[in-house]
Parts: sequence; structure tokens; C-alpha cells
Amino acid sequence: MDPKLVNLYNDYIHGDMPRRSFLRRAAEIAGGVAAASALLPMIETNYAWGQQVDPKDENLLTAYETYEGTVSQVKAYVARPAVAKTPLPGVLVIHENRGLNAHIEDVARRAALAGFVAVAPDGLSYVGGAPEDQEAARDKFREADTTIITADVIGGVGYLRSRDDCTGKVGSVGFCYGGGVSLLCSVAEPAADASVCFYGRALGAEDVARVQTPLMMHYAGSDERINAGIPDFRKLLDDKGVSYSLNMYPGTGHGFHNDTSQARYDEAAASLAWKRTLAFFQHYLA
Repeated sequence: MDPKLVNLYNDYIHGDMPRRSFLRRAAEIAGGVAAASALLPMIETNYAWGQQVDPKDENLLTAYETYEGTVSQVKAYVARPAVAKTPLPGVLVIHENRGLNAHIEDVARRAALAGFVAVAPDGLSYVGGAPEDQEAARDKFREADTTIITADVIGGVGYLRSRDDCTGKVGSVGFCYGGGVSLLCSVAEPAADASVCFYGRALGAEDVARVQTPLMMHYAGSDERINAGIPDFRKLLDDKGVSYSLNMYPGTGHGFHNDTSQARYDEAAASLAWKRTLAFFQHYLA
């Protein structure tokens, strides 16, 4: 698939481009409406592709629960091993700029199968929750107060620590918008014990100076917008003496871990990044 079409989709889902404009430009890149129509199913979200763990997996206990947010209750998807007899470390799973959805819930189940209590909050809870339609979710997210969304999501760290089934050790992992928020979990009060960022916004100098947590970052080799900030970010981290791991995946684009889009997903890179993430958590949260 032409990388220009993938980049266009990234611009569409992360910006405010109307769908009509997206479809028109997609047709221009693909060489016609028919060609674009044939390619779009490969690039747009299909939750069936991204279900690696059955929601009814008998090895897991899952439920929707709530915790206290900034202005209202925050809805969260919780997944944990079904047979755990002692408390487990916790992992906060943070969504992209479209709120909680079936893909993020699946990522939470993956973390639970690895031996963690996973909590995936919906930052859009205070405005009624995330709609299933991705464009509607994007627009709702853009129109909402990001300060409230971010505070409500980060509040999941404290919520996890308060749970009887959690040891009190908590990690965070997020994707795109959620990747940047996961980094912010390293400077929050209370801070996470380990934070992982997938192609998210870097921390600024003021935040880096307050980092309390080891960090792991995963970046796509062809993600020019996000990668432009890496050199300055690394210098800040090095100057502060922060413990971090920065991993670059050549030939991949933004969203390479999101397996609901065939055109964006890179199985080899996603598998390696997730393996590294779990090893990082197992080391720092044990």
C-alpha cells in the first residue's frame, strides 16, 4: 500500500479532517474511487482483526468498574488472571485519542494473561463515554477537555494501588496520546513504578526534571512527526540521568502495534515491542 495513504489516514484519525475530505484525498492517492474503496478496509479499524484474546477466555476475570475522577466516575475495563491466589502487580493501559475501545480492552487482556491486574480507563467517561464509531470518538475527544481526560486516566495509578488484588506496584503503558500520558504517569502523584510509551508525545524539560520512574519508549522508524522530538528528549533524559530504554523499529509507521488496521500493523515489530514491555514490567514491578 502507498505509504502516502497510510500517512493520510494517520492525519485523518489524529486531526480534524472531515471524512468527506479524507475519502476525496484517498481517491486521489489511490488513483480513483474504486481503488480507494478496495484499500480502505485494510487501513481502517476492524476490531475483529485485533482480538488476540477472547473476551470470554476462561483464564481471565474481566469486568467494567469505576473509580473517582475529576468531575465524575471514570469507567474502566479490568482484567486479571482467574486463578491468582495472591495480589499481583498492576498495569494501567492507556488508550489513543479515541477513548476506550475493544482494541485497548484486548491489550488489557494480554497484560492480564501475562500475570498482571490490568485497568484500562475511558478518559471520555465524563462526557458519556467513547462511542464505537472511530470518527465520532475522535471528534468527541477533540471537543472534550483534555486536561480532565488526562487527569482521569492518570488517576488509574492510584486506583490500581488501592485494589486488594494489586501488590501496590503499578506500571503504565499507552499508545499515541496514551503513550504521552503514560510518560506523564512517571511524574504524577502518585507516580507509576515503570512507564512505557508507544509513539507518544515526549516530555518537556520541566517534566523530565521530575521523572521518578524508569521509562521504556517504542518508536516507529517512519513516524516523522513524533520522531522529530526524540533528540531533544534523549538529551533531557541523559542530562537528568533518567533510567530509560529507547527502541526504534525501522520500516514501521505510527500505530504499528494497533492490529485492528492491517495496513498500519507490523506483526514482527509489535510482537517484539510487547515482549520487551512485559519483560520491563516483570523486572520493575516484581
